[in-house]
Amino acid sequence: MGKGVKHEESAAQEVTPAPRVKSVVREYAEALIIAVLLALVIRTFVVQAFKIPSGSMLPTLQIGDHILVNKFLYYFQPVRRGDIIVFKFPQDETRDFIKRVIGLPGDTVEIRGKQVLINGAPLDEPYAVYGDWPVARFGEREKLGPLVVPHDRMFMMGDNRENSSDSRVWGPVPFELMKGKAFMIYWSWNGPDRNVRWERIGDLIH
Repeated sequence: MGKGVKHEESAAQEVTPAPRVKSVVREYAEALIIAVLLALVIRTFVVQAFKIPSGSMLPTLQIGDHILVNKFLYYFQPVRRGDIIVFKFPQDETRDFIKRVIGLPGDTVEIRGKQVLINGAPLDEPYAVYGDWPVARFGEREKLGPLVVPHDRMFMMGDNRENSSDSRVWGPVPFELMKGKAFMIYWSWNGPDRNVRWERIGDLIH
């Protein structure tokens, strides 16, 4: 009889409570929190989305283009002439601007009519567009320099030269205001009816 008691006690000791099933609500909440944190990290350090609201970068970027900006690229490589960069507007850092890098630190920039010169040599700009209005209409914006770009700044210009407020107006942009390099159009629509421009979606930005 004593042996039977010992057997029952041994069996009882082997029984463990079943693990509690995590509630569905808690699982969804944790997944949502993780997703939000990942999104914040990606937006802060990796890639951020922007919308093009104006025509200063036509025809490269059109009004209604939605673009992705690489925010970590310049940790590994220097800014290059021709890069299209999003940056905080020097005169109001709550606003974001997008322009093309024309002058790098130490470059001598000159503008003579519709010709940009870098260190005395004409710059080849297949992306730049000008209207038919006479140069005189734009005054000093089309007759600038020579000026030397400071060591910590970039000279920026919009591709739509006659409809762009840029470094010709408010000077070179400090590197510290840079947000990142635009690299792809992920969505695009046109006009008040928001007709989708399917042919632009997925285009790389150059």
